[in-house]
Amino acid sequence: MTANDNLESRSQLVEETQIETCQARPITLGVVDIGHRERQYVNDALNRNRLSAGKYVGAFERRFAQEHGCRQAVACNSGTSALQVALAALKESRGWKDGDEVLVPALTFIATSNIVLYNGMVPKFVDVNPCTYNIDESLIESQITPRTRAIIPVHLFGLPCEMDPIGEIAARHGLEVIEDSCETMFAKYKGRSVGAFGALGCFSTYIAHLLVTGVGGLITTDDEELALLCRSLIAHGRDPIYLSIDDDKDVSDNQLREIISRRFSFVHLGFSYRITELEGALGLAQLERREEIIGQRCRNAKALSAYLRPFEEYLQLPSYPPYSDHSFMMYPIVAREPVEREELINFLEQHQIETRYMFPLLSQPVYRRLFGDIEKNFPEAQRLSRRGFYIGCHHRLTVEDMAHVADVFADYFRNRAGRVRGER
Repeated sequence: MTANDNLESRSQLVEETQIETCQARPITLGVVDIGHRERQYVNDALNRNRLSAGKYVGAFERRFAQEHGCRQAVACNSGTSALQVALAALKESRGWKDGDEVLVPALTFIATSNIVLYNGMVPKFVDVNPCTYNIDESLIESQITPRTRAIIPVHLFGLPCEMDPIGEIAARHGLEVIEDSCETMFAKYKGRSVGAFGALGCFSTYIAHLLVTGVGGLITTDDEELALLCRSLIAHGRDPIYLSIDDDKDVSDNQLREIISRRFSFVHLGFSYRITELEGALGLAQLERREEIIGQRCRNAKALSAYLRPFEEYLQLPSYPPYSDHSFMMYPIVAREPVEREELINFLEQHQIETRYMFPLLSQPVYRRLFGDIEKNFPEAQRLSRRGFYIGCHHRLTVEDMAHVADVFADYFRNRAGRVRGER
């Protein structure tokens, strides 16, 4: 199919759907959607004069764990904190040492590998799959050494990693798995939810993520002892006998004496990563709307893929296997050669379609100082970081908005088709 055929196909598709698009509507990456239920829960927390974690944080944790097939969820103040605490808990409980290694993908948000450094360990990078953008499980074993202790697969953009082979590799080599699921919620891989495969799973509720509390994160696990250790670590490493201001209420006299003697005791080297009732209230309200939020994202992504399919000569669109869900936190795109990515994304931005690069990691200035020029050793990650980008498909956008996005792409390729195809 030629470029002109593509453009004619797109024009016909728009005519058949009879969709009117709004040229002025910004297509943002994320949205703050504070509805009636969110306001009701937050106001109730304020009326109770309660900011420390209580009723709402507890309900949010329990419901979130249940929705992801886990026994426990521990709320904290960010997805990065969740990752840092998860690795710290495993390092302490498993007796790992400074300088031990953790495998991470070579394409991810920088927090994934930063938390390895925070914990005094060494990130070892693994190249990614060219189609899913997740860690390439076929390359993991080549990076394992006698000092490797864990794997952190990242469920990027809303798509679960290939967790069966990753789990098999981890079991074969005696490694722990921490799922970085900060961009993916409620998605299942072969019928099992993200966050339920590894020793610990980590999520984010930051602005522009799937559930939004402003700041916030969660750790999921089936291991009661790890959950308790994580709760202690987010509260300065406090003795687990007193992790909440409610822990000395409704107890016997003997229990109270024991709590009083230990409640200002710190038994781990911890952090100040607690969350408040306000974030808990927002999180619970958002969680109760999850079908609306995730459902519209998926409808938007499906529509956008259909609208952009005539341009697959120019664009690599998202793909995922039939046994995996996709939450579509964002909509990832890769500009094919010889499309000029910078020119394309500048055109999109000029038309109020917000973009971001697809997670360049090893080319970051700080990482070049720390690790040197190693990006070339990971060709797929290098290609994607140089040619990939993403746009929004959040639930406050509509299928009509997705048609408008496709119209902007069509306009770009219509005006630049010759140059894109290498013609003069």
